[in-house]
Amino acid sequence: MSTTFQLDTATSRANPTPQPMKRLTVPKIRARKTDGQEGEPLVMLTAYTARQAQLLDAHCDMLLVGDSLGQVIYGLPSTIPVTLDMMAAHAAAVVRGSYHAVVVVDLPFGAYEQSKEQAFASASKLLKESNAAAVKLEGGVAMAETVAFLSARGIPVMGHVGLTPQAVNSLGGYAARGRSDAEAAKIIGDAKALDEAGAFAIVLEGVVEPIAIAATAAVACPTIGIGASPRCDGQVLVTEDMLGMFERVPRFVKRYEDLASVISKAAETYAAEVRARSFPGPDQTYQPKD
Repeated sequence: MSTTFQLDTATSRANPTPQPMKRLTVPKIRARKTDGQEGEPLVMLTAYTARQAQLLDAHCDMLLVGDSLGQVIYGLPSTIPVTLDMMAAHAAAVVRGSYHAVVVVDLPFGAYEQSKEQAFASASKLLKESNAAAVKLEGGVAMAETVAFLSARGIPVMGHVGLTPQAVNSLGGYAARGRSDAEAAKIIGDAKALDEAGAFAIVLEGVVEPIAIAATAAVACPTIGIGASPRCDGQVLVTEDMLGMFERVPRFVKRYEDLASVISKAAETYAAEVRARSFPGPDQTYQPKD
């Protein structure tokens, strides 16, 4: 959908006027990989709020409303407790805050695995309530029938194989996948099954590099790496990780900024000025008119 109207900025800091620009579409993302070759790599970052989306949108091809919000926003120990309602609310905010990137929203654990019909009900709820463009789900061969079912009914699906956080309990942790021959073959087989089922892109997470390269070459749709390889067709990171908002981040994350220190320092300075009664000052208070 093209957002070419001007938003009213007079009453809300949440609505800066966007530049008129046509939003990218799922077919355009899929078409970036032609005859097995990707042109310019696809850029994807996570977003959970309208303001975050506004800041990231112009620089990204896709914004992912990931179920990682369970840990990043809500302080949960994993993604397992995340609900459909949580995903719908945050996805709607991200759509409102963006006008360029394709917005993809995660189907949370327990919302799609039972049957393809359950997956359709959950996916349609998310898209109707948020106006996002596509959903993402985890799993390979086991989810191929579901991906085909959703795709045939007008719901674009991004796949996710390798290290799948929703399956952390069965995987036994967050270690990289694909180190054994059997596991490597499974990852490539999972990617091929999703591709053949109609996934428009596939996230390869925490996959040893040679297997990520092989999986990328084995599928016609773009692959999006996270802890995989620069030879994937695109990359995604959790925005808060790459901005340095947490003390501990995965090995595959590059910190592009140290916002945690910036925020802490600003809060420290504010607190000191409040206690010293130097804030608010004349510039921040209202005086009687002459």
